[in-house]
Amino acid sequence: MDRRRFTLLLGSSPLLAQAPAAAPELEWHDAKKLRVEGLGFQDVKAPYDRLPGRAEGVVRPVVWDLSRDSAGVLVRFITNATAIHARWTLTNKTLTTPNSTPVACSGLDLYAKNDAGRWHWLGIGRPTKFPENTDALASGLPAGPREYMVYLPMHNPVTSVEIGVPKGSSMETGPARPAGRKPIVFYGTSITHGFSASRAGMTHVSMLGRLFDREVINLGFSGNGKMEPEVAKFVAELDPAVFVLDCLPNLTAKEVHSNAIPCVKVLREAHPDTPILLVEDRNYADNFLNASRRERNESNHAAMREEYAKMQKEKIPHLHYLKADDLLGSDGEATIDGSHPTDLGFTRQAAEFQKALKKILK
Repeated sequence: MDRRRFTLLLGSSPLLAQAPAAAPELEWHDAKKLRVEGLGFQDVKAPYDRLPGRAEGVVRPVVWDLSRDSAGVLVRFITNATAIHARWTLTNKTLTTPNSTPVACSGLDLYAKNDAGRWHWLGIGRPTKFPENTDALASGLPAGPREYMVYLPMHNPVTSVEIGVPKGSSMETGPARPAGRKPIVFYGTSITHGFSASRAGMTHVSMLGRLFDREVINLGFSGNGKMEPEVAKFVAELDPAVFVLDCLPNLTAKEVHSNAIPCVKVLREAHPDTPILLVEDRNYADNFLNASRRERNESNHAAMREEYAKMQKEKIPHLHYLKADDLLGSDGEATIDGSHPTDLGFTRQAAEFQKALKKILK
């Protein structure tokens, strides 16, 4: 066959000449107009800040800066869309950290409610540039209304988030939580903040929100969860079902002795009957050989137990205690660096927290 004729025939083949499917025209919805959870304060400087604007200059500057991260913040909505896109604007040029992933730090994490009414992972939004990113979180979805949830970046403040669905798709806010179902408030360290989960939905705080079907408010401040009274005063403005204090990874034994009881008393004065769960420092994965890390664990565990005994002696009511023994397991496989949990470590932590919180939230 003549080569030119063969080329023409190929070019006219229905299969080869078929144009790629056009991308759907999208309608964009501001996440602020949907149901946003994980924010305890209304008087904020930026829409997804975790502390109120008046905290600036009151808490230490590093705590204020970390409070701008949208850790634990999520958006819930219902749509019949066959595809879900997102567009979000980041504040920091650095998209990741050495002990995390770009998706966890600066990306999005999408869940959907399955037919059994349980949250199931569905897709991610990949950050590839600064400041604005657009990505398809999921496509090829069956038509019909379904509830979705998108976790925002853990460690890169966002100034705007939009959800995009094909033109003509329905979009409504996620349903309100049942009356009286108060949130769980966590005050803690980089582990509470979410390091080093692969994505935002894999932190133990996020998992517990799904397990208990409750809003969670994440006040984890990487390296700076120190039970400080000036921070505790803002935490005390919230009205949760339970306060979870998980600050020991950032505290020496001396700091535990100086900070634990004053922090608890700030919360107890504002909330005489709200349960408070005190959590021990997780055990470093390498402390079986690393003597300094072993001593750190043993000393601040002992200090926290001493302070807890003092609180009981003072008859401070509604206190609960979670020991460190099983938080990460004993095989050494649950952290990225001996300190910060991987997804495996967070799954193990969530199981231990779930046991403790079940007794409190019954």
